[in-house]
Amino acid sequence: MVQQWWKEDDEKVVIRCYNDRKDRKDMEYVEKSCEVGNDQTFLFTDTLGDPICRIRNTPLFTMLVAEVRNKLVGSIQGSVKPVKFQNKSVNVGYVLALRVVPPYRRHGVGSILVRKLEEWFISHNAHYAYMATEKDNEASLGLFVRKLGYVIFRNPAILVNPVNPRGLKLPSDIGIRKLKVKEAASCYRKHVVSKTDFFPDDIVKILRNKLSIGTWVAYYKNNDKIISWAILSVWNSSKVFKLRIGKAPLSFVILTKVCNYVSRFLPFLRLTALPDLFTPFGFYFLYGVHAEGPLSGKLVRALCEHVSNMAALDDGGECKVVVVEVDGESNGSDDSLRRCVPHWKMLSCDDDTWCIKPLRLEENTTGLSDFTNMFLCSKSRCLFVDPRDV
Repeated sequence: MVQQWWKEDDEKVVIRCYNDRKDRKDMEYVEKSCEVGNDQTFLFTDTLGDPICRIRNTPLFTMLVAEVRNKLVGSIQGSVKPVKFQNKSVNVGYVLALRVVPPYRRHGVGSILVRKLEEWFISHNAHYAYMATEKDNEASLGLFVRKLGYVIFRNPAILVNPVNPRGLKLPSDIGIRKLKVKEAASCYRKHVVSKTDFFPDDIVKILRNKLSIGTWVAYYKNNDKIISWAILSVWNSSKVFKLRIGKAPLSFVILTKVCNYVSRFLPFLRLTALPDLFTPFGFYFLYGVHAEGPLSGKLVRALCEHVSNMAALDDGGECKVVVVEVDGESNGSDDSLRRCVPHWKMLSCDDDTWCIKPLRLEENTTGLSDFTNMFLCSKSRCLFVDPRDV
């Protein structure tokens, strides 16, 4: 058991490991009181009865809970995995799902949970810790950046596209082929590893995971003069947890009804019918999206539409949107991907913020400021999002 004390009116906070048999019911209360959302749209997460579903597929993971008078008031999850970073093999710890119930916020519970998780990272040979939040989440940025020494290093955009239940027609001049795991891993190592931050060293395990549906490559048929190609892999997040929009702007509700009406009665307009996002739904997550060549944009779009058609044919009908995360910087190499990936602006967002902290400073750095300068000067712009972090 891990412990930490916090005095407030003679109360104490105990930090310990999550016990599924003992804590599962109390965790439902903690999750419900900390549901994610803003003034316009509330996004509810259904963990399908498994509080640690988002970290189960990582090589090494843990969940810590904060207790006051034998009552759960907070929790945090973390995982450790091997990656390639600046041509070195290192271990990184991912911080996620920090929760503190409202009555116990701003009393140090969150910082205690993070520090204890960082200690766990270090005990498992992690060199860095990183996390993701929203750029307007002042409480989160205040804790991680201003108090705990994390550095903002990426601002990705999350692109969301509804699945068209009627399917999409793909260009006839484009061929799409499914790769074997070894082929996909070889392609990623050859073309992506040197251009990205935190490329997973265990990429083969990710590709072989039961949630990874496969990897596809797109190319132009019968045209050897066009040296362009694109690749992506698909992760079925529907099998891990579900999402539901509990509250949305009136404009979104009206748009949904109009699109569905027009798509049904005026199909020649080819307007995408919006799925029902107000009941629990799953999604396909696209990872390892990479393209090369002057005409690769059209190939990326074709691959995305191919995945949408796969989701539309899913027997259970659980997958209702396709999601991909790309670099949100306008001068990044992923900027072209952002323009080519089909998505609805109303469903997408560009406020994701990734922060990182060194847990073991390198011998040639004298402190956190040197690390910050080293990282911000990095020219790697390609973004490889580990689907296990979603």
